[in-house]
Amino acid sequence: MSKHVEGAIKTEEELSGQLTYPLIFMMTVACGIGIANLYYIQPLLVEMQQSFGGSIDQIGFIPMVSQIGYAVGLLFIVPLGDNRNQRLLIVLLLCLATCALASMAIAPTIPFLALGSFCVGLTSIVPPVIIPFASKLTPYEKRVHVVGVIMGGLLIGMLAARMVSGFIAVRLGWRAVYWIAAGLTLSLALSLRIFLPDDPSQKNSLRYPQLLGSLSTLVRTEPVLQELIILGFLGFAAFNMLWVSLSFFLTTAPYHYNSAAIGSFGVAGIAGVFGAFFIGKFIDPEKPRRMNGIALLIALCSFILVWLTGNHLNTLALGVVFLDLGVQVNNVACQVRMSQLNQKERSRLNAAYSILYYIGGSIGSLLGVLAWSIAGWNGVCCTAVFLLIGALGFYILHRRRMEQWQATHKNEQI
Repeated sequence: MSKHVEGAIKTEEELSGQLTYPLIFMMTVACGIGIANLYYIQPLLVEMQQSFGGSIDQIGFIPMVSQIGYAVGLLFIVPLGDNRNQRLLIVLLLCLATCALASMAIAPTIPFLALGSFCVGLTSIVPPVIIPFASKLTPYEKRVHVVGVIMGGLLIGMLAARMVSGFIAVRLGWRAVYWIAAGLTLSLALSLRIFLPDDPSQKNSLRYPQLLGSLSTLVRTEPVLQELIILGFLGFAAFNMLWVSLSFFLTTAPYHYNSAAIGSFGVAGIAGVFGAFFIGKFIDPEKPRRMNGIALLIALCSFILVWLTGNHLNTLALGVVFLDLGVQVNNVACQVRMSQLNQKERSRLNAAYSILYYIGGSIGSLLGVLAWSIAGWNGVCCTAVFLLIGALGFYILHRRRMEQWQATHKNEQI
């Protein structure tokens, strides 16, 4: 290897420390805008249906198409971070997202809109590319806090997208939402192209088919990843069970709320944002696994609270706040633990975790609808409590295996 190449390749220790507070803010905004592009569509379906003159069934599948695109991106694009320049990958994704958003803004027909929606989902996978890159650029002792802050941007983007798109659509029409989103995304791409540090870290030499094939190998052979997937999967499934069934519950006695009042419950998600922002104050960087257990216990107690006292608005709202906090803290703790594993595999680790986390949420949504249809609120809460008890049980039973793993990986804290 030439001296020039040797000088161009840096270790993680040499790379860490490049992330300043303005850059952390910029990457946080990038995560928020990147994921928001996926959620703008949800309040716009009626306006779209009126614009195209199609049926609700035809328009109703458009959000699903974007979710499919997101899943495809997680599987086929995120792993590229392990053997491609992550800075350039992030900028390229944002540029392509700009084109996808513009295509939705000019869509003349429903099929064209569906294609644009798929492409928006495909390019909305900026957060799972940014988080491993940010971890690489951050000193070990500050990594917990930085990951928490960036995850906070992700959560704000998810929460704000629905409110902002609805607000703009009422005043300027649904197409304006996507023109504005395209402008924001392009501005962000140009800013990151200028200010984001380069990625001169050593990359693996795996070819693309090998890179994708190694995902299943990592899931089968990496015990820490196995634990993170199970804890994240079950926690997010329980979380989605609540949110998919809460609208049904709040339309029944004693509430009888309309959709606007039900939507206001989304403000409870702010607790999850603050939990992600300030998680660094609570997670011991030497023992981040402990926070998984605490977070899941908070989520379990919260679900028991809303189960037993759900007919009282104050305790229901309190339970929703702490459930959101527990699930989001659990997710941040999982991200922190992944950031402490093999640098050369981080993008693939994050891809495998994100795909199964996403599947867990989808299954949780389905379980929530089924449990409500069979046994109402009691069925939803009982099933979710069972999932969270399962997560905590696995966490306890898996402790010895984690201790054995750490004994052979003394330089890694999990």
